[in-house]
Amino acid sequence: MKTGPGPPKLTKILERFCVTDGTKFRLSDYDPADTAGIDLNKAEAKALVARDVERLAALQELLYAQDRWSLLCVLQGMDSGGKDSTIKHVMSGVNPQGVQVSAFKAPGPEELAHGFLWRVSAKLPPRGHIGIFNRSHYEEVLVVRVHPELLQTQRLPEAVIGKNFWRHRLEDIANFERYLAHQGVVILKFFLHISKEEQRCRLLARLEDPRKNWKFSESDLAERRLWDDYMHAYEKAIAATAAPHAPWYIVPADHKWFAHVVVVAALIEALEGLKLSYPKLEPAQQELLNRARAELQAKPD
Repeated sequence: MKTGPGPPKLTKILERFCVTDGTKFRLSDYDPADTAGIDLNKAEAKALVARDVERLAALQELLYAQDRWSLLCVLQGMDSGGKDSTIKHVMSGVNPQGVQVSAFKAPGPEELAHGFLWRVSAKLPPRGHIGIFNRSHYEEVLVVRVHPELLQTQRLPEAVIGKNFWRHRLEDIANFERYLAHQGVVILKFFLHISKEEQRCRLLARLEDPRKNWKFSESDLAERRLWDDYMHAYEKAIAATAAPHAPWYIVPADHKWFAHVVVVAALIEALEGLKLSYPKLEPAQQELLNRARAELQAKPD
């Protein structure tokens, strides 16, 4: 590769896009087309991601074997931002036994009969597993904030819907994620930051390619018309919930290959930080293995 980054450079890339304190966060400070100075062709980018996915797979095996921590990966972004593509490429070489993907669409009657965090709580990854949320509890401070009429479907008491409603909901999310961190859940949140122009091109591609027609929905255009409202909602959500134990990564997503590089690098860094290792056997367990080995190695009569 002509400019393929090594581990030190990837660390600097992650620092460039990681938000752990939203006090001064402004979404306009981040360029959706940024590639941090890295220039790779399609083959080089594919090889880089494949190398890192191999490392991720080895770490996931350790996570599963140690069975103490779990990793929650939250993917958020506008329509056509690349959430499905990221899941496909980043998790392509990881053992599916230790990974679960949950996609959150519009809540149904049972979900609407509970608090907004109820449905995501049931999908959290168990210890030793990686969980991926394709959209998440953040929809409740994004889509619902942009479309406040949706609150009527949640049948909330009028007394709790006031001028501080969104601040309270964001505080609930921050507290929920703090609780998860205290339970050994490593939380990484990714905003796949696509430009409005790039989204236009991708939506057009869905219309012009018969193989992609099925991906297009009329609602894509309706939501696109509310672009500025969504950017405002994302900025508020990220600023209110970014924390060292639950960081946001503002992932430039105009170039899909670069988004994949950033996401897989962040997952690797988080898992490496756990200092994972295979479980050490107790003396009695080791003795059992020694006896089993001796029996299997013995020559048959």
